[in-house]
Amino acid sequence: MKKPHEALYYGDYLQLSKLLDSQLLKSGEDGPPAHDEMLFIIVHQTYELWFKQILWEMDGVFKVLDGAIVEEKALGKAIAHLERIVSIQRVLTQQIDVLETMTPLDFLDFRDYLVPASGFQSAQWRLMENRLGMRVQDRHAYTTSSYTSRFSESDRDRVESTEKEINLFDLVQSWLERTPFIQFGTFDFWDAYREAVDRMLQSDESLIRENPTLTKDEIAAQIGNLKRTSFHFAALFDKDQYAELIKKGEMRISHRALQAALLIHLYRDEPILHLPFRLLQVLGDIDENFTTWRSRHAQMVKRMIGTKIGTGGSSGHEYLRKVAENNRVFGDMINMSTFFIPRSELPELPEEVAKQLGFYWRPESNSGS
Repeated sequence: MKKPHEALYYGDYLQLSKLLDSQLLKSGEDGPPAHDEMLFIIVHQTYELWFKQILWEMDGVFKVLDGAIVEEKALGKAIAHLERIVSIQRVLTQQIDVLETMTPLDFLDFRDYLVPASGFQSAQWRLMENRLGMRVQDRHAYTTSSYTSRFSESDRDRVESTEKEINLFDLVQSWLERTPFIQFGTFDFWDAYREAVDRMLQSDESLIRENPTLTKDEIAAQIGNLKRTSFHFAALFDKDQYAELIKKGEMRISHRALQAALLIHLYRDEPILHLPFRLLQVLGDIDENFTTWRSRHAQMVKRMIGTKIGTGGSSGHEYLRKVAENNRVFGDMINMSTFFIPRSELPELPEEVAKQLGFYWRPESNSGS
């Protein structure tokens, strides 16, 4: 039987007295307040609330993936958490529309009061990036100082501590590396995939050379493009070459995890691989949505301040534009289509493998996707 409790009042439950008294307009301290400063504060406070919810959802994902075995029903929970993050991201981007109802002149009415505060000091934003798997060396720097240099000491310690902790990228990579179907019985996915790639590339070359509508120059150009495609595929089948791509930062995901991700994508119609496919898809969505938000934010900043420096001392729009282009975590998931082959070229699964992929397979100890 539930323990009885006092009647709950709406405003008390939501702590509205604290929440609605938290908009302190700096422009009103020495004169009439700038009208649009209220909008500016509420939009950014709302961002921080949504950031808190994203971090909460990420904690739920970590609980699912941080184990030696991930059961199918648990994987569905992780996907639900991630899909909620995607929905929140849409709201984050839509909030820019609200902020853009403020004109540049409206912003100038109170902008100088904000210096040197800026979005660079959002500890929760950095926590989200680090928890996703953003590495220090992958960040686009706006000064020679650390990205945490403008935080308070407590925020700096909190953010930097997550650089050393397990992150979502690491958990997903480890989960992929445990995928059992790359070699299963007599079936070797990687050998079968390589043969299919060779057939596809040979067929593509024949189609180009035998196309009567192409000129010699056009044939040469398309053959050149095909050779570049062949080079990308060749790196997949040479571990040393692939390791060099990782060293150069052109790839991040491990070779074993990449093999598993390709298996999941190419055979996603098999029942047991459908949830893993959805997980990989939503990770790419999250990465793209943050890129979209950063890009929209950069455009808004350019509209508001032009080529002026930001309140935090960065180059404003230019810095934000470069961050939108470079600060990615799951770029390998988005670029996976580079290595896809047509369904017609997929190696047919042996009957015993197809049976296991139809939910007959059960994980043994210390194995599982």
